[in-house]
Amino acid sequence: MSDSAALGTGCIFAAAQQMGDVSIFSPASPQAGSIVTLSWLVFAVAAFIFVVVEGVLFYCVFRFRHRGEPTDTEPPQVYGSHPIEIAWTVAPSMIVFFLVLVGARTLWEVNIAPAAPTTESADESGVLDVTVVGRQWWWEYQYKRYDGRELSIITANELHIPASDAETPRSTRLALRSADVCHSFWVPRLGGKMDVIPGRHNTLWLETDKPGLYLGQCAEYCGTQHAHMLIRVVVDSPADFERWLESQAKPAVEDAEVSQGREAFLSESCVNCHRIRGTTAHGNYAPDLTHLMSRKTIAGAAVENNAENLEHWVHDPQDLKPGCLMPAFGLTDKKQQMIVRYLLTLE
Repeated sequence: MSDSAALGTGCIFAAAQQMGDVSIFSPASPQAGSIVTLSWLVFAVAAFIFVVVEGVLFYCVFRFRHRGEPTDTEPPQVYGSHPIEIAWTVAPSMIVFFLVLVGARTLWEVNIAPAAPTTESADESGVLDVTVVGRQWWWEYQYKRYDGRELSIITANELHIPASDAETPRSTRLALRSADVCHSFWVPRLGGKMDVIPGRHNTLWLETDKPGLYLGQCAEYCGTQHAHMLIRVVVDSPADFERWLESQAKPAVEDAEVSQGREAFLSESCVNCHRIRGTTAHGNYAPDLTHLMSRKTIAGAAVENNAENLEHWVHDPQDLKPGCLMPAFGLTDKKQQMIVRYLLTLE
């Protein structure tokens, strides 16, 4: 293995080690809490059935185990029992009916988002609308509306949402789309999993009063780098979220010290795929780079976003994420360093 390949493998391995708590048994939202309650209930029912069945089995084994000398006499033959047949038909039917009812209730609690406004006067206080686009192998987030205000913000891989507080519940409505193949959006501690299907518009909603970082994963096999199509949801306090929105709405900062790197970037075919607001780069196929350095990760949230990894990524993305759709451009060392210095200013 080459040194660069080893470094790429190490970066992805390190990212996997930092996944943190992704257990459904550490709920941080009402939806996740409903799923945990259902899980424990189903576990209790299954455990009860297991104890009863195994208890009857062991009772029969010990109560009717063979004793004495074998004989040629055939034991009494029993051909059916109506009470037993009724019992083993009615009891499972009642259990299944009960589980269907509680499962349907949980699906309702998890999937039914706060209603979209039907009139201009509808109260949208605290509601955030985001379109999530699944791509091979990263996530695009298009911020459409918050608190009744129209937004035009696009970012990648790291979804920022506001936390609820005692005065105002703040919910996030996600409109899920796919740009290529089937994906699935799943953040265990914040709620249920929802498939992202080409040509189909699915929805999901998130709500929590606990600020912090919540991690997830594409949960539908979508190709070579499916395992490294990670999800990071950053739940900010309302004030921090407002500051984040204000920062993300600004165009890219122009720094005279890296003007050569800016021109080098704009002269390459990078502009066909990437967008940097305030420049001539208007691509919509790859992540928006306007505020690249405000994000903690790159490469579908699989690699830490720092100068070393960014330079490695620009040099040859295939070393960090084999099979990804960004090719190596064979840049000279000088041009590569100029472009990386420019990218590092995009905060």
